[in-house]
Amino acid sequence: MPRELITIQVGQCGNQVAMRFWDLALQEHARYNKSAIYDEPLSSFFRNVDTRYAEPVDIPVGKQISNLRARSVVIDMEEGVINNILRSDLGELFDSRQLISDVSGAGNNWAHGHYEYGAKYHDEIIEKVRYNVEHCDSLQSFFLMHSMGGGTGSGVGTYTLSILADYFPEVFRFSTVVFPEDDVVTGPYNSVLAMSVLSEFADCVLPVDNQALIGILQMIEESKRKGKSGIKNDLAEPSDKKEAFAKMNNIIAHMLNNLTCSMRFEGMLNVDLNEITMNLVPFPKMPYLVSSISPLYSILDVKMEPRRLDQVFSDVIDKDFQLLKVDPKHSTYLACGLILRGDAKISDIHRNINRIKSDMNMIHWNQEGYKIGLFGMPYSLLCLSNNSCITTTFANLRQKFMRLYKRKANTHHYTEFMEISRFDQALESLDDVMGKYTELNVSKGKASRIKPVI
Repeated sequence: MPRELITIQVGQCGNQVAMRFWDLALQEHARYNKSAIYDEPLSSFFRNVDTRYAEPVDIPVGKQISNLRARSVVIDMEEGVINNILRSDLGELFDSRQLISDVSGAGNNWAHGHYEYGAKYHDEIIEKVRYNVEHCDSLQSFFLMHSMGGGTGSGVGTYTLSILADYFPEVFRFSTVVFPEDDVVTGPYNSVLAMSVLSEFADCVLPVDNQALIGILQMIEESKRKGKSGIKNDLAEPSDKKEAFAKMNNIIAHMLNNLTCSMRFEGMLNVDLNEITMNLVPFPKMPYLVSSISPLYSILDVKMEPRRLDQVFSDVIDKDFQLLKVDPKHSTYLACGLILRGDAKISDIHRNINRIKSDMNMIHWNQEGYKIGLFGMPYSLLCLSNNSCITTTFANLRQKFMRLYKRKANTHHYTEFMEISRFDQALESLDDVMGKYTELNVSKGKASRIKPVI
């Protein structure tokens, strides 16, 4: 029996990614469910309700689809984003029992979002999460989606994560987080402060960054234009930013769609979400999974020659296909998950894993640390790796943080809501995580003082 997933989408970025995710989920289920019957795969993400009553009544699995409601809590501290959602084609997926908003925003300030708005809306967040939980038969996980650079996404998003750990400790918590570019001055502060909460309370963190996503778009655009001279690649130019962000959100949404296919559809090799945590996070406070996906052309509706199975396996360990600006080949893998969709044989999967192993530096005590899933169409491969290459992202973030903090730039905005020592605690947490990954990378074939969770 499929189990339910509740999404909590926070801030402008988190809500934009989530809306693309909901759109993809509906499209996919429509392809497989031509009879418009509310089936078990659909029940993982959606309720089917009769809205003729003041309190909508759940319609059981096996009945005709009436009114779908997303299993979701929608949060933003500005009204505009939520108003746009309600006016959109997907607006009917949500009602007032799922929405939390304010009017003034968190001003790109993690402390404002976390301590001011978090405390203010604590009871309402729990009330709306409980409302969703009460309509689940077998809740498996919470999926949080938010940015790391803004005040609402990073602040309220991580506050929500921490209280989920308090109120629902047995339910797995997955956080998909978007690291910022340099367009927000206080972004490094917000990201480091948010990371300290993620490291403590998330079971899995799926970080992506805009720089890597823009690189993917440019790579595909270059492939389209190959052989054409005199054409400038201007995907990242301001005039194209709206379209570029839509495509970037599409990549993230496809990653999440592929990750959750295991809990919605039967497959030859099923991978439950709890198995992702158990197999790919061998150490406490090291829940960061680098994601990659191939083929990318079909995701972005680009007509290119289809990629063969061997090619997509090579792609997902290539730096150009990572959703984070890192290079996994030159660092140490602690574990690796491969979720394949399409018509493939298990023997072909094992052959390809054996083929790419030589390019993957798997840590000595986990040489067979591959978790494999195989499901139906559409054809794609998602790779999730716990890899020490993520220290590249953390080191860059630390450098940007220190550039501000050594001058105490803008800290007075934060100390309105928290003690200055909270910066030092967050930096210490970041250094601790970096130290653990660095030690494992250095140890490689040698014994490590860090012991895996058994």
